[in-house]
Amino acid sequence: MQKEETSMFTLPPELAYGAAGLNGAVPPNSVVQFEVQLVSWITVVDICKGGGIIKKIMEKGDRNEVPGDLDEVLVKYRVALDDGTVVAETTEEGFEFYVKDGHLCPALPKAVRTMRRGEKAQLVVQPQYAFGEEGRNMSNGVHSIPPSSLLNIDVELVSFKPVIDIIGDSKVFKKILKEGEGAVVANEGATVTISYVARLEDGTVFEKKGIDGEQPLEFITDEEQVIAGLDRAVATMKKGERAILTIHPDFGFGSSEVRRDLAVIPPSSNVVYEVEMLDFFKEKAPSEMSNSEKIEAARMKKEEGNLLFKTGKYQQAGKKYDKAADYISEDESFGDDEEKLAKKLRVACWLNRAACSLKLHDFQGTIKLCSQVLDIEFHNVKALYRRAQAYMETSDFFSAELDIKKVLETDPLHREVKLIQKNLKRLQAESNQRDSKLYINMFARMTRDTPVATKKLKVEKVEDDENVAMEIEMERVGDSSAPPDGEMVVDSC
Repeated sequence: MQKEETSMFTLPPELAYGAAGLNGAVPPNSVVQFEVQLVSWITVVDICKGGGIIKKIMEKGDRNEVPGDLDEVLVKYRVALDDGTVVAETTEEGFEFYVKDGHLCPALPKAVRTMRRGEKAQLVVQPQYAFGEEGRNMSNGVHSIPPSSLLNIDVELVSFKPVIDIIGDSKVFKKILKEGEGAVVANEGATVTISYVARLEDGTVFEKKGIDGEQPLEFITDEEQVIAGLDRAVATMKKGERAILTIHPDFGFGSSEVRRDLAVIPPSSNVVYEVEMLDFFKEKAPSEMSNSEKIEAARMKKEEGNLLFKTGKYQQAGKKYDKAADYISEDESFGDDEEKLAKKLRVACWLNRAACSLKLHDFQGTIKLCSQVLDIEFHNVKALYRRAQAYMETSDFFSAELDIKKVLETDPLHREVKLIQKNLKRLQAESNQRDSKLYINMFARMTRDTPVATKKLKVEKVEDDENVAMEIEMERVGDSSAPPDGEMVVDSC
């Protein structure tokens, strides 16, 4: 039944009063009818699935969200023993704590994790989730609690402030003080306008923007125009949102002393920003653009990437090239002339992104991007050249040599490729020498460890520019299972 539903139940004798009837009021073997209205009910939840904490929901909350471990909650509660003695109670303002830190007894944070804003509940708490077999002496406003006491707790979740681990490594936290408008966040590449007060952990204010006559700060996210922690957190904010950011020095001002407008930030300091998102402007998504707009946006992003590359900001430049390529991805539908322009830009972006990956030592990324280019342009010299460099860095000398040969077939005088060809030969020779030593040591151990007497061991090394060959001749005696004049030849290339 649903709340306030009224129904007529018709019951056969065997499910009603049977052959005996009811004290003369209901004759034997009678069919009876009940008119029933469901006025209300109380939801009962076994929180720990073992009867340790039973929650009766007395008043439902007004939203679906429940607090997470990182969140800060505001609760009101009243705690009584089984005989009705009140042992703890909050003030009218309630009490704030972080769920992960716990409060009062283990049952309270466990129950709060299941509650919605505004929810009121009654908890019946067994001793193992209260104060256990030891009980508790009077302290911090909580009366003495006898050992193995069952507790009855009336609790209300007044509100909670969501706390988000922005990076995922506990180095940038955002505690939301006021929810923003709608569901759209600033995201990477948005032009944002914010106000803030920035403090050290001891409360010292070192900077203000948009407050006390100061102008708000406007910047583009993901452009390294502010410290990384502020940049990453602001990109997750909605218009009108207010939040407190707690930023580790790895995403703040690092290990150096830094002078700001109002104070000096000591080395390796955590910093706290109270930020409000005043406004932001997001670039159009590719799906919102015409084909000509997509091509122009890709061209502009590529140029921005080129400028960043020239200043050594390879990580940022790579992001620009990625974004440019997204505007003109192969999934987009272009006309013939537009497709020629888009293809040319796409190839240029992949090549430039590959150059960034090389600088950042992401050699597998370089190989992947250059291979994408070569799927379209089989003899693209830049793609072959950069992929050969990446293969060399991953010690795939055979693949590197193939790419170098392809370049020299097209351009026999390519100076840079001839230089890396020379370097490749040196690396191959060094690798061959290492392999030779490995084989020599391996066979030396074999002959030393075998119970068979070794009559003769002869090692000859023949070297040239490209190969080191090693011949090992062994004659054994006393082992009928071995060839009489066994000879082994190993070529290491």
